[in-house]
Amino acid sequence: MSPSRHIPQAALLLGAAGVIPFAALALLIVLDGAGLIAPEQAERILRLYGALILSFMGGAQWGLTTARPEGPKARGLAVSVLPALFAWAAFLIPTGPGLLALSAAFLALMLYDLWTVRRGEAPVWYGRLRVGLTLAVVAALQIALAAGGGLA
Repeated sequence: MSPSRHIPQAALLLGAAGVIPFAALALLIVLDGAGLIAPEQAERILRLYGALILSFMGGAQWGLTTARPEGPKARGLAVSVLPALFAWAAFLIPTGPGLLALSAAFLALMLYDLWTVRRGEAPVWYGRLRVGLTLAVVAALQIALAAGGGLA
């Protein structure tokens, strides 16, 4: 992989755009729906969006592992599928535990992504991008969790 530390502008902008729904939905939950939406509906939409993005991030690992010149590794393929399965379960459970589970899964996948960067399986910039975006996503999920009554 390329040793470049520079995050491509398109990746940075599109990644940041992907954080907007997390932040907006967390804000709506904090503001008790702001007269626009029922807070419970905002929480459900946030869990759904979180599940979709977590699945997408697993798909990014599928792309990295299948692009390897020597062929895909079973480890990479397994890790690429697990986030989607976990996200599905996190969406089906109650809101509080679901938001907590999504937060934990985003952090765990980020750690795996950083491990792939250290192994040279992903570009250095990818790790830098993932840390910033993941911390923003987890902060939004945790704000929503706290504002929505925690694990109740």
